Amino acid sequence: MQRDWPDILGGFALAACGAAAAGWAWLHYDLGSIRQMGAGAFPVALGLLLTVLGLIVALPALRRSGTLPRAEPWAACAVLASVLTFGLGLRVLGLVAATALAVLIASLPAPQRGWGWRLALAACVTGLTVLVFRLGLQMSLPLWPRLG
Repeated sequence: MQRDWPDILGGFALAACGAAAAGWAWLHYDLGSIRQMGAGAFPVALGLLLTVLGLIVALPALRRSGTLPRAEPWAACAVLASVLTFGLGLRVLGLVAATALAVLIASLPAPQRGWGWRLALAACVTGLTVLVFRLGLQMSLPLWPRLG
């Protein structure tokens, strides 16, 4: 019998990440009490929630049939390159350029051709990123490249 391997592996991976995060926070932060929560209460709760959600995905998939998706190394390399571009380029390029470049790189393996939709997607994601991180969360990330 073929199994629904993407959901099984993905669900158990989420559950493992959640359990690891909850365990690490449990060991390294003070949980506090119900009346006065410590720094570890929220990370432990989120880790446990991620564990439960991963199990909700994985356990029913053990009974479902499915097929393995075909591997797409070009897409995986593009996503990895976009993450590296954003992470390594954020301080040098600024939030706007690093985000736009990361989106453009990640969209390269998409089956749709043309640059119009890619540029529109990059503009929307960049705008949302600036709104959330710079204006909403008021993080002191550089918006533009540092000159000099």
